[in-house]
Amino acid sequence: MISKDVFSFLKTLQKNNNRDWFHEHKAAFKEVEMGVKQFYAQLFEQLNKVDSIDNFKVFRIYRDVRFSKNKLPYKTHFGGSFHRTKPELRGGYYLHLAPQNESFIATGFWDPNKEDLLRIRKEFETDSEEIRVLMEAPKFKSVWGTLQGEELKSAPRGFDKLDPNIDLIRKKQFIFTKKYSDKEVLSKDFEQQVIENFKVIRPYFDYMSSVLTTNLNGESTL
Repeated sequence: MISKDVFSFLKTLQKNNNRDWFHEHKAAFKEVEMGVKQFYAQLFEQLNKVDSIDNFKVFRIYRDVRFSKNKLPYKTHFGGSFHRTKPELRGGYYLHLAPQNESFIATGFWDPNKEDLLRIRKEFETDSEEIRVLMEAPKFKSVWGTLQGEELKSAPRGFDKLDPNIDLIRKKQFIFTKKYSDKEVLSKDFEQQVIENFKVIRPYFDYMSSVLTTNLNGESTL
C-alpha cells in the first residue's frame, strides 16, 4: 500500500526543489523511497504471477539537467518500469506516482528500434483488422482508451500517405495510459487494481509479440 507520506513529501519537494532543502530532508526522502521501492517489488512479484517479467527498475529521483532548460535538480514523482521476458515476450509496463491526481500506469512500446518499428508498420500496412478489433473491444477501451504516442506528420519513407492504415503507420510509439486519482492510489486495493488493468492489456501484448517474433509470412524469427 502506498503511504500518504509519499505524496506529502513530493508536494513539499515541489515547493523546495533545491539541493540545500533536499540535503536537510534526506532522511525523510530515504524513508519514503524505501516504502515506494517495496511497493514496486510487491507489484513485480504479483505481476509475475500473471505474466513473465524478467526485471523491474525504480528510477532515481535525481534529474539529468545537462541538456535541459529545466535546471531543477529533482523529479517530483516516482516512476518504475517492468520488462517482459525477451525475446519471446515484448512490451513493458510502467507505474508513475505523482500528487495532484497525476499518477498513471502505461503499457506498450516507448522506443522501438528501427527494425521493430519497420516490422510493426509493415504489419499495419498489410492487415490492421486484428489490432483494430482488439483496441475496440469494450473492456479494453474502457480501461485503456485509445492508442497514444509520438507520430510523424506524414507517411514514413517507403509508405503511401493515402494508405487506409496511415493513422497507425505514422506512429513512432505505441502506448496506452490510464490515470489514477490520489484517492485511488492511496486506497488499499490500488495494487490489485493495477494488476487487473495490466491483465487487460495482454491481448495487445500477445498480438505485438507475435508480430515482432515473425516475418510477414508468419515464420518465426527466433
